[in-house]
Amino acid sequence: MTVTDDVRTTLLDLRREVCALHEQLTRYQLVVWTAGNVSARVPGHDLLVIKPSGVSYDDLTPENMVVCDLHGRVVEGEHAPSSDTDAQAYVYRHMPEVGGVVHTHSTYATAWAARGEAVPCVLTMGADEFGGEIPVGPFAVIGDDSIGRGIVETLRHSRSRAVLMQNHGPFTVGKDARSAVKAAVMCEDVARTVHVARQLGTPIPIAPDRVDSLHDRYQNVYGQR
Repeated sequence: MTVTDDVRTTLLDLRREVCALHEQLTRYQLVVWTAGNVSARVPGHDLLVIKPSGVSYDDLTPENMVVCDLHGRVVEGEHAPSSDTDAQAYVYRHMPEVGGVVHTHSTYATAWAARGEAVPCVLTMGADEFGGEIPVGPFAVIGDDSIGRGIVETLRHSRSRAVLMQNHGPFTVGKDARSAVKAAVMCEDVARTVHVARQLGTPIPIAPDRVDSLHDRYQNVYGQR
């Protein structure tokens, strides 16, 4: 597949954006060493931009972001793409509303994933951002689209923009890469706070109708329009 001139400017912008968003993963301490990644769909084209595999966060540049098609094949770039590329390409193929995917190994969210336990909706932040509990996806091997299938299977039945893949860690989705990064930050904050609450006692669930109301307000009213 050849990158045509009509998409070149879009790719340049997305390379810069995806590269810059990786700084947020380190800023919020959601990753260590070279783990984790951000990807973005190229609007109007069957392409994605993703972090190169095994490259230090300090060495990331817009130029070394990798462009792949939606089957994970490299279209442009000198580096091998993230080992999560096939999984994320599967998500883009099967969830057309998704414009960005993020994977981290953030401590608290990953601890819930290690237990195979969903994070219950006991905080207004959880209702706002995720519309209920943060669900657990199945155990899946790394390196093919198995993780992607688990993400899609789990999120199809949930309003959540985060899924805790069992024994692995969180994946988040959004309308674009920036919103997927925000979901990753919020996922870790909710997972951490609920963990602390459980050390103090039994957290109080939020009633489903209240969850619906909170989620609707946050998604459709909150902020600047």
